[in-house]
Amino acid sequence: MLKKYSINIGGQEMIFETGKLAKQASGSILARQGETVVLTTACVTDYAREGIDFFPLLVDFEERYYSAGKIPGGFIKREGRPTETATLSARVIDRSIRSLFEEDLRNDVHVVATVLAVDQKNPPNILAINAASAALMISDIPWAGPVGAVRIGLIDNELVVNPTEELIPESSLDLIVSGHADGITMVEAGANEVSESILVDAIELAQSEIVKIVELQLQMQKEIGLPKKEILKPVVISEIDNWLGSELQETISEAVKIHEKKPRSEKIKIATEKALEYFMDKTPGSEKYIMASIDRMVKKSMRSAILIEKVRADGRRMDEVRPISCETNVLPRVHGSALFTRGETQSLATTTLGMMGQDDQMLDGLKKDEPNKRFLLHYNFPPYSVGEVRPMRGPGRREIGHGALAERALKPMIPSEQEFPYVMRVVSDILESNGSSSQASICGGSLSLMSAGVPVKKHVAGIAMGLIKEGQEVEILTDIQGLEDHYGDMDFKVAGTRDGVTALQMDNKAGGITRPILESALEQARKGRLHILEKMEEAISEPSSLSSSAPRIHVMTIDTEKIRDLIGPGGKTIKGIIQKTGVKMNVEDSGQVYISAPAQETLDEAIAMVEALTKEVVAGEIYLGTVTRLMNFGAFVEILPGKEGLLHISEVSKHRLPKIEDAFKVGDQVLVMIKEIDDMKRTNLTRRRLLQDENAVIEAGFAENLPSEIEREKGFETLSASSDETSKPSGPRGDHPRGDHSRSRTSRPRGQR
Repeated sequence: MLKKYSINIGGQEMIFETGKLAKQASGSILARQGETVVLTTACVTDYAREGIDFFPLLVDFEERYYSAGKIPGGFIKREGRPTETATLSARVIDRSIRSLFEEDLRNDVHVVATVLAVDQKNPPNILAINAASAALMISDIPWAGPVGAVRIGLIDNELVVNPTEELIPESSLDLIVSGHADGITMVEAGANEVSESILVDAIELAQSEIVKIVELQLQMQKEIGLPKKEILKPVVISEIDNWLGSELQETISEAVKIHEKKPRSEKIKIATEKALEYFMDKTPGSEKYIMASIDRMVKKSMRSAILIEKVRADGRRMDEVRPISCETNVLPRVHGSALFTRGETQSLATTTLGMMGQDDQMLDGLKKDEPNKRFLLHYNFPPYSVGEVRPMRGPGRREIGHGALAERALKPMIPSEQEFPYVMRVVSDILESNGSSSQASICGGSLSLMSAGVPVKKHVAGIAMGLIKEGQEVEILTDIQGLEDHYGDMDFKVAGTRDGVTALQMDNKAGGITRPILESALEQARKGRLHILEKMEEAISEPSSLSSSAPRIHVMTIDTEKIRDLIGPGGKTIKGIIQKTGVKMNVEDSGQVYISAPAQETLDEAIAMVEALTKEVVAGEIYLGTVTRLMNFGAFVEILPGKEGLLHISEVSKHRLPKIEDAFKVGDQVLVMIKEIDDMKRTNLTRRRLLQDENAVIEAGFAENLPSEIEREKGFETLSASSDETSKPSGPRGDHPRGDHSRSRTSRPRGQR
């Protein structure tokens, strides 16, 4: 039976429908906001998966191109692997709901959000988070929800709930918040140097709206929700637990206080092997139980050391940042490089510069008229960074998510295309990892951009904050390492400049986080960020000059009517420029011409050729041209690349020439003046008039060519005299003045009569 529920959030109605579509799923919700429609389903397996020590949750975000009135690109013309936007949308759903499942759940749970319609105003990812929660609530899947999600913008210094896609470009904050009635579970934000106090206000505003969505879902569960499945609790083997507590507790407590990651892991491994060996014969098949029990002991020991003894695993104070090392220009040939090391986490960041129109990334997604990306940041996490052995494949969701976060953090500092007409790609290769590798990528990326000569406005640094919370006992940790991330209650990543926050990401497992905790965490993060920025500025404080191996790029604008002159028939002209100079060129319909060259000299040559080719020639201008063709009535002379004019035989000299071949051959250079541009836009040239005004030639910058033209003219005089002499007939009639005149007239080219 169809059931419909609705709520007004941010002035826009959000509608949930169930009972009509996908009825065989455990839970199914068709959610609408405006004309954006998302179908979200939740399913669970009947039996737990054996042999695993994690909760197998899978979230998929399926973009259907028909939802935006598009046909997919490519040869196959159907949806393929998820776009980056789809992957990031799946991640925000996953991060919003995962922490509310029981740790012991081993049944596979699959949540699928399928975008059916997009109105280009209401983002489908926000709607999908709410629909996923609603689907779980009415299903038989055990879950401690519900959660709600909203988007907060900051427009004209006013916080706005669920701003439309049209308003987001005007907003200095793009914040997504998910949470339940008692607190926040997930935060994702990009910002343009927004203050910490505004962020706290924005999260509080989001929480007030989230409570409304949560209340609606509780009503839905009460009215139409299915009874929840019973989940088998894990078996407790008291004999093993007691032995581990008496024999290994002290060893584990000592191990978690070892400062270095590898020695710490080694000591825990030795303790685990001791337990496995002891119970090998006593309790066969208990290996996984023993390993899970020791893992719980490590977690408990680490947390109690922080909360009770006030001691972190590596001996730092709660607000202390690990030792930092920053180096730039660590690699030859690359356009920019940096090595950022913080504790046992290390990022090798490189920057590569490319040309717009060729190296920018074309985005094929659901958004209408989405511009190509000219700044990209890619994050790689090879297995050797944590001392593991596993196959290396393409980037997974984690790599895509970490790269997107670092890209978002650095983007506000990237110069505009007008300031710096380059495509910029930063790659962060994680060489060593013990927590906060995404934040190390932000720091390394900022350093490498400056190393490459990109005029970034300021340095950006990132830091990961942690939280250990049990009851009223709370400790906020600065710059968490892997152990504190894994066993802690919060991973709160904050990136920004000295003047404000540019990116924020939080995953919370601790239940309610109060405003004082948020404020303390952000203030502690700000102090840590300033410390890191100081270290980065010591390494490089302002952009370097462009590397000699980086391309030189110039952008010029030509009249759109001149584009065809630059391209030429079949692309002949532009191909000629590229072949002659070795540059790369891209011409936009707007008249913008992008030229990329390996060296400045080559770039200057290509610029001159384009300027010459697209220049409007004017009568009276003087050029040194090249003879390209000879006809019986004159010579065609190339005065600019791809632009020819006719030098009629009557305009070659003040002396009469019988044949044009007597004056020039193809390839000769000749000084000419533009006589006129006729009604058909044809260029007519003259040399005869040019020689009558030597001062004009000198003023035009061709003084050095003048002597050779004077010598050429003397040759024409001799040629003309010789021609006249050989053309005189013998006999008395040759002395008749009229006869000579008449012969002279008939021998002139038609154009001189």
